[in-house]
Amino acid sequence: MSIDNEIRLSMTRRHFFSRTATGIGTVALASLLNPKLFAKPGGLPDLPHFTPKAKSIIFLHQSGAPSQMELFDHKPLLQKLHGTELPDSIRRGQRITGMTSGQDSFPVAAPVYRFEQYGQAGAWVSELMPHTAKIVDDISIIKTVNTDAINHDPAITFIQTGSQQPGRPSLGSWVSYGLGSENEELPAFVVFVSQTSGLNIDQPLFSRLWSSGFLPSSHQGVNFRSAGDPVLYLSDPPGMRRETRRRMLDALEKLNQIRSAEYGDPEIQTRIGQYEMAFRMQTSVPDLMDLSNEPESTFEMYGPESRKPGSYAQHCLLARRLVERGVRFVQLYKRGWDQHNDLPRDIALQSKAVDQPSAALVRDLKQRGLLDQTLVIWGGEFGRTVYCQGKLTTTNYGRDHHPRCFAMWMAGGGIKAGVSLGETDDYCYNVVEDPVHVHDIQATVLHCLGIDHKRLTYKFQGRHFRLTDVHGELIKKILA
Repeated sequence: MSIDNEIRLSMTRRHFFSRTATGIGTVALASLLNPKLFAKPGGLPDLPHFTPKAKSIIFLHQSGAPSQMELFDHKPLLQKLHGTELPDSIRRGQRITGMTSGQDSFPVAAPVYRFEQYGQAGAWVSELMPHTAKIVDDISIIKTVNTDAINHDPAITFIQTGSQQPGRPSLGSWVSYGLGSENEELPAFVVFVSQTSGLNIDQPLFSRLWSSGFLPSSHQGVNFRSAGDPVLYLSDPPGMRRETRRRMLDALEKLNQIRSAEYGDPEIQTRIGQYEMAFRMQTSVPDLMDLSNEPESTFEMYGPESRKPGSYAQHCLLARRLVERGVRFVQLYKRGWDQHNDLPRDIALQSKAVDQPSAALVRDLKQRGLLDQTLVIWGGEFGRTVYCQGKLTTTNYGRDHHPRCFAMWMAGGGIKAGVSLGETDDYCYNVVEDPVHVHDIQATVLHCLGIDHKRLTYKFQGRHFRLTDVHGELIKKILA
């Protein structure tokens, strides 16, 4: 065997890329142009399966699980039941977490916040959400969402990827894979992470939540940072002119094309495309992040924190700017909803931080004529227990994890406006009417984009996978 053939056989794709990166580029350039960071335009040729109602998704994920009883599921009987023991007939032997399984008592904790009815349909909304209360005629509130997981990591992994086990593609990656992007200068899938507004330590978030899993790496979400370059190494190194960068990329493409012809590896063509994407992003991303052309009325609508980099309010505003530019999927994570203790204090802080910006986003999209083509989703990974975790007092309590029922709302493309769906029992513990599983949420989101969730599949390790696995039914009562 010739030395040349031995080299060819021993050179893995990873080895090849590591050699070309170190031989012709800088560390900063290699990081900037990581092919896992950016999705390319295109999508599958047979999608959408039918005429879509929505073109873009904005998912406002409230990480840590907001309490449905304090926000959207009004249970007036709880005031009379406060301090009484949760009946076995309600709990029905259902599992609870290790954080409360050792308690001798499970006293009912009534919410300390008032509810009122709003909108034409008289939807019940907590005083913690006064701005959301004003848009109830534009949203559908689902009070009976349920999930399979009882702890945070598997639950958030489940709602984001359709599986409790890590490694599956995220919802945004599936959408990017199926539909591609409408803007060649920005990623199809963008992620923002907002920090907690409460005082307790919040739950960690892992980048695998926006991973492409076994899908091509070009469909992974791009996490935009709040400080420095929005994407690492987006700026050119000091002293490098744009013309110099252009010449370098042209030369690099020629080298990559030679290797592509020699090895036939599709990832080489992917890398070529990502170099070009990154070059274009050096112009498009600064323009996106520059809010100086927004009128004062916009900042007033989104609230005082909308000028603060990294805030949930500014992320909501940037989400609107992204879908305006054709970005397919925007994922916002708001941390800090895991209120096992001091819930009355911390849920008020969290609600104040998200209520106005979330409602403003819906209003802003509507006034710009974008709401009909943008689906907005708000909610956490599960709900909270009606019984108190720890000591119950007249003014303070905490709540444990509760997967049996929780509340979400949706608005925009493909969704009926002014709907309140589902009923839970008087203890807000079990679903009694119109249950909605997490897989049903996922199937409905894809439907609004013109995708049949049963037909969007990817073959991996000999099996055809889909976001909803072998489950998922459309939530027909909220579909426009």
